Amino acid sequence: MKLTSHRIKKILLLSMTISTGAFATDGYFSHGFGVKSQATGGIGIALPQDSLAAATNPAGTVLVGDRVDAGVSWFAPRRGADITGNGAPGANGSYDGNDTGNFFIPEIAYTRQLSAAAAVGIAVYGNGGMNTDYSKNPFGAFGSKGRAGINLEQLFVSPSFAYKLNDQNAIGISANFAYQRFSANGLSVFSSNSIDAANLTDRGTDASNGWGFHLGWNGQITPELSLGATWASKVKTGNFEKYRGLFADQGGFDIPENYGLGIAFKPAPGLTLAADVQRIKFAGVKSIANPLANLFAGNPLGSANGPGFGWRDITVVKVGAIYEYNKALDLRAGYNHGGQAVQSDQTFFNILAPGVVQDHLTFGATFKNTPNTEISFSYSHGFKKTINGVNSIPAPFGGGNANVSLSENIVGIAFAWKL
Repeated sequence: MKLTSHRIKKILLLSMTISTGAFATDGYFSHGFGVKSQATGGIGIALPQDSLAAATNPAGTVLVGDRVDAGVSWFAPRRGADITGNGAPGANGSYDGNDTGNFFIPEIAYTRQLSAAAAVGIAVYGNGGMNTDYSKNPFGAFGSKGRAGINLEQLFVSPSFAYKLNDQNAIGISANFAYQRFSANGLSVFSSNSIDAANLTDRGTDASNGWGFHLGWNGQITPELSLGATWASKVKTGNFEKYRGLFADQGGFDIPENYGLGIAFKPAPGLTLAADVQRIKFAGVKSIANPLANLFAGNPLGSANGPGFGWRDITVVKVGAIYEYNKALDLRAGYNHGGQAVQSDQTFFNILAPGVVQDHLTFGATFKNTPNTEISFSYSHGFKKTINGVNSIPAPFGGGNANVSLSENIVGIAFAWKL
């Protein structure tokens, strides 16, 4: 099928109307952008593989040629919590947060060479998210009513420009336009601890948007070795007005800064090895990083220094391998290990956001069915991780501990057209 510019525009507009799903991999960021990247542990800073490259390193826009990539991932997380040693009648026990269990995350991107040295592109993708859905409310014994949970979705639209300084070095820039949605239910027990109880919980879905910059460099050091570096600014978004009594700074929920380095090496014909190191600055966003203890230090929910999830910055290491089995088939594999954002004394509030998975094993393949078309598949498994609470439930809520867990399976498929 020939893709005209008109069809490309229609596909991009359609993708922006589709829910991005809700997921958690590296903290709450996706472990990789694009099905090929997901299959290789999320790598991509030094090794652009398709037109989604700009989501990882904008310099890749000028290195992948004229193409369109469109795909979707099926995401199936398993999340839950246990409460132990608590003094509130009926609180202790296990809670299943999987009443909503399947999510579909679309992606689409387009790159075009303006000349031998310059290219433009646009990528539309899910940056990250989180979902829990408890029919049995973990906060019910403390006074909350109905089911409990949250849903956070973040969609990025990233136009990019990249330029080759010479045959060895390329630089790129993209603007990250972010659209995010959020909802929360079943948190009425915290009403007396909020600056705005009317805008704390059960207010339906609210949305906000904002923008930031993403810069990148790719260097072809030798024919076999390439390096890359990338930095993405914090995305300053508008507040969630319907949840100004929940998040710090009256509903603030910015998207954290992150940066990283990458390397790719071809030790033998047909084989490429790559690795990325990424730092995600969750601690730079109050509503993510502030500890629950702030609640009892004169900072109610929604205030300037109100409590959040107590997350800390994490470092993520990604490794991947690509083997060209023959001219029609590439095989991929990878591993992704991230630091732990959720601290053991912060698990009570993280019943809502158990982004605790640290290790992913990934596989995939690309079938080049014609000279100008490809189909790629990926499978990623996030191994189950449990964080056991340590003095994590405050005494006013009966003491004891909350233990939170998460595991994940992700299956992706993507189609590519070389233009």
